[in-house]
Amino acid sequence: MGQLHRRTGGAVVTAAAVGLMAVATGCSGSGAAADERPGAEDSVDAVRGSADSLVRAGSSKARTSMEMASGGTRVTIRGQGSYDFERQLGRFVVVLPKDPAGTEEHRPITELMAGGALYMKNRGAGVPADKWVRIDTASLSDGNLVTGGATDPLAAAELLRGVSKATYVGETEVAGVKVRHFRGSADLPRAARSASQGQREALGAAAKGFSKGGVPFDAYLDDQGRLRKLRQEFSVSNAEVASTTLLYDFGVKVDVRLPASEDIFAGKIAEQ
Repeated sequence: MGQLHRRTGGAVVTAAAVGLMAVATGCSGSGAAADERPGAEDSVDAVRGSADSLVRAGSSKARTSMEMASGGTRVTIRGQGSYDFERQLGRFVVVLPKDPAGTEEHRPITELMAGGALYMKNRGAGVPADKWVRIDTASLSDGNLVTGGATDPLAAAELLRGVSKATYVGETEVAGVKVRHFRGSADLPRAARSASQGQREALGAAAKGFSKGGVPFDAYLDDQGRLRKLRQEFSVSNAEVASTTLLYDFGVKVDVRLPASEDIFAGKIAEQ
């Protein structure tokens, strides 16, 4: 993005990660028949393979929510958009909660996810309204699993490549679709080693940045092995974060156009 942008990248990353966090400061059903319950090894294989199933599906729409709990305060950030799993490109609109006093409404943030980069518009903090902020996800201590307020759907699925143990909970439904529910924990370093090229560096950063290497999850897979719902829990500094992603309308057309270099803000983001 040019010499000026590279020089200021560190400030952009730090302010975006800290600033957004500061602003933010399934169903159950009967189990399957005994002879249909997958064994432990089959459960691990099914969960690990869910990212590949999404790539084969091509694309989908998605809804996300991120619940943050810290010091007795709980807030929720919501997002909605679509994602192309083959090209690792997504576009989401993220809605931040009101300030604690409830007096200020935040403009929705538009986010573009591009396999290694996060672009944010309406970021605030001194960034002009017509400019984008670009962040290298590998430079974030959480690999953008939390920072953007909406977990990259493919990164979330790729994290499941680090599953070593998974339990089959039973059959249930998500948005009217019959799914299999699995529960377990994913190992971040292992996931980073097994991730696709576009996600490997970001997950590697997360493996080093999170205080805990294990990420508890609940994954809901349809009969084609595709994730329909994924809930993951992260420990960030003094906060606990639960990220939930719902995927639907597979095969939808996804139109993502990355901003030109002149539309990217190269200045310093104000601290919040």
